[in-house]
This record gives sequence, structure tokens and C-alpha cells, in this order.
Amino acid sequence: MGIWQRLLLFGGVSLRTGGGATAPLGGSRAMVCGRQLSGAGSETLKQRRTQIMSRGLPKQKPIEGVKQVIVVASGKGGVGKSTTAVQGHWFARCGCVWTFNSKDDESERKSGIITDMSMGFLVEESEPVVWRGLMVMSAIEKLLRQVDWGQLDYLVVDMPPGTGDVQLSVSQNIPITGAVIVSTPQDIALMDAHKGAEMFRRVHVPVLGLIQNMSVFQCPKCKHKTHIFGADGARKLAQTLGLEVLGDIPLHLNIREASDTGQPIVFSQPESDEAKAYLRIAVEVVRRLPSPSE
Repeated sequence: MGIWQRLLLFGGVSLRTGGGATAPLGGSRAMVCGRQLSGAGSETLKQRRTQIMSRGLPKQKPIEGVKQVIVVASGKGGVGKSTTAVQGHWFARCGCVWTFNSKDDESERKSGIITDMSMGFLVEESEPVVWRGLMVMSAIEKLLRQVDWGQLDYLVVDMPPGTGDVQLSVSQNIPITGAVIVSTPQDIALMDAHKGAEMFRRVHVPVLGLIQNMSVFQCPKCKHKTHIFGADGARKLAQTLGLEVLGDIPLHLNIREASDTGQPIVFSQPESDEAKAYLRIAVEVVRRLPSPSE
């Protein structure tokens, strides 16, 4: 039996034997030439393929009034990405807007100099968003472009878990200044964080660094420190990726309680060690960004 070879020509797929016979697949047609293409013909074919591949890709269009976009991602759920993102004061001093996943008091958000939008504001608290891909993409487009953001230095987007359609659509539709990856030190979380970082690199989004969340738990009574999810896992991953750790967030009861009441710890307890950890990370993120005026 001859050697079967698969060909892809202008979107058509066929099988060819060593003798040159052609068997079209899925109704596609392909023409197999018995000789090699010349240099000029090969270059023309490459250009044609490039044109075809670029047809379905959206052109990046900046969001009106927004100077820079930062995405906060994790690759998986349950690592505290949204809790990290909801700390609005994280970027408030930089004139930032944050997209919340939870509902809070409008006056509180205004007092924090934060403008935010979320699907959580548009549906009932217990109502699931059961949408297909096209509906999700349409909602993202509306959240990004049909909200009156005003004039912003930074728009910070709290990304959903995964490396699928949403991440790809956001990356292809708007220019992103940089991505921040959040992970716990646990191996299973780091595996997905690694994938998340690599995904952004593939779509040419700079990864600013990693945040190691739930890094350590300190007993409030005896002050003994325990690394519940492991120690320095994010640092090891950062070394593998050639990145830096932007900071560590401890596993602390105050962070959870403050977030659940709709008053993030950076607002309710700004002088606490936990709030200062978020603010130190904000400094590290801004230090890696170009000036908004550029």
C-alpha cells in the first residue's frame, strides 16, 4: 500500500497516494500538481493563505476614552482571582476602572472613584447565565463598547477561568496593555496558570507577572504560619516562564469577610497588612506599564 498524504489547499482537504490519485474529503476539492511549485508560485500560495486566514480575524479597535487595558486571569476557577480583582483600590489611585463580578452599593463604588460594569448588575442574583458562544461574545462586546466609561487611564478586566472563546475574543478585539496571572501555590492551580500565561503569549499580550494568592495562613492566636497550599509554587512557575512574582496575598479571614459584605479590605481596612499587600502589587503592576500619556 502506498504512503497516504494529507493536503490542505485553500481550505480543501484531500488524500493522495504515492501514485498521485486524489480522494476528496467532506466534499472539498483539491488539485494536486505532479511537480513542485516554483519559487514565485510558492510565494503566491503563502500570500493567498495569509489572506484567507486573516479574513475571519477581527481587527483590534481601542475602547473610546480608555488609554490602557489590563486583564486579570488565572486559567482556572477557585484561586481567588475575582477576590483579587474586586479589590477596587488596587488601581483606584491610578484612576482605574474595575469590572466587578459581584454587586455592591453604588454610592460605595462612586466614593472609591471606580466605575464598573458586570453581568452581575444585569441579572438576578440567583439567575444563571445559560448562553451559547455567540451570545457570550455579543455580551462581551456590549460590556466593553456600549458602556459610558468616560476618560480612563486604565480599564481592568476580570477574566473568566479558562483559555477559550472569551479570552481569545477579548484579546483579538481590543488592544491589551498587559495580563496579570493569579494563582495559588498549589500544583494543580499552577498547571492552569501556566496555560493561561502561554495563551496570552500566543496572542501577543504581554504578561506582566504572577500574583501568588493564599500564599500563607497565620494563626490569629499563636501566630504560627502554615503554607496550606504549598510554598513558593508561583515563584517556581515564574522562573520557568521568565516572569516575576508581583506579590503575595495571604489566606486571611478578614479578606473573605470584607469581600462578602461588599466592602473590600482595601476600602474597609486600608491600613491593614492585607490591604497593603494589594497596594504593593498595584505599584508593581503600574511600574511595568507604559505611561498612560504615551
